[in-house]
Amino acid sequence: MDKRLLDIICCPVTKLPLQLLGSEQLATLNTAISAGQVRNHAAEPLPATLSEALVTRNGRLVYPIRDGIPVLLEEESIDWHQLGL
Repeated sequence: MDKRLLDIICCPVTKLPLQLLGSEQLATLNTAISAGQVRNHAAEPLPATLSEALVTRNGRLVYPIRDGIPVLLEEESIDWHQLGL
């Protein structure tokens, strides 16, 4: 993801800055997605694991990046706390 883009986008819900989700956190999230334990804000299970994601600076909300494009829609966001971490 382009650093310049990260400097200008923010979470549409909290208005907090976003950053790339770290590789360890992404692996944890993908394990939970594969086990069917993750739902987005619209209460739909995620259909596939993620290759990249953005997270708010407070670590609460995660947004998928699909085909290099951040999906910054509230209904697509993932509440990190549902993983119990």
